[in-house]
Amino acid sequence: MEALPKSRLLRFVEQAIHLARRAVAPYSSKFSKRRYTLHQHIVLLCLKVRKNTTYRTLLDELIEMPRIRKAINLDELPSPSTLCKAFNRLDMAVWRVLLNLSIMLLPTNGVVGIDASGFDRSHASKHYTKRTKLTIQQLKVTLLVDTRANAILDLHVTTTRKHDSQIAPSLIKRNAENVAILLGDKGYDDQKVRALARDAGVRPLIKHREFSSLHKAWNARLDADLYGLRSQNETVNSSLKRKYGAFVRSRYWWKQFRELVVGSLTHNIDKTL
Repeated sequence: MEALPKSRLLRFVEQAIHLARRAVAPYSSKFSKRRYTLHQHIVLLCLKVRKNTTYRTLLDELIEMPRIRKAINLDELPSPSTLCKAFNRLDMAVWRVLLNLSIMLLPTNGVVGIDASGFDRSHASKHYTKRTKLTIQQLKVTLLVDTRANAILDLHVTTTRKHDSQIAPSLIKRNAENVAILLGDKGYDDQKVRALARDAGVRPLIKHREFSSLHKAWNARLDADLYGLRSQNETVNSSLKRKYGAFVRSRYWWKQFRELVVGSLTHNIDKTL
């Protein structure tokens, strides 16, 4: 009998465990009980987002997935609370390292779009929103997306109404090496953003707000075909929400930020398959 081919899910798990082994040590402390590794925790958390499910349901499904368990050397299943605590312990820095490693697996071209979108945060802590006097029911998520592979290079998340032109500088500084051309809509129309991009060796292709005929002329001179690639950002935003659903589940804003990074990592791993 011929061996069954690898499923897309199995290849996803193999790619995730490969990235996890490159990013972190097997155990967080020399005093660890060594029952489960950080690598296994990372893969299971990515699987939870990819399958758009809960900890309990994921572990229940893993009972019937021997090939998946074998791929990550999982002899016994952890409890849902173990995975929840593992997610709390893993710092944002670890997830960002994993996101950066996932980019190296994709054929990027340096033509990068920047755009923001809103993600529902209906499970936000009522105490936090009341204390900070926030009534915003969405997280503002700004994505840097490579237009060749639709890979997410970086993201910025905020609970405030911070303007696009104030968010762009930090993303440009962090990713100048991976960006050759930056595509942005009129929300990023700021001479300081353009100057910062040029100083970092990035060509800004950002539309001007049309306050005069001169601005209209500048917009008319933009490379329409190149600028049109910015629509890939909307495709990626839509894909995250459609494929992974409401993966921003946590009641705490700092956990929601991590969940969005895990969602971006999961998206990139999917693109390698």
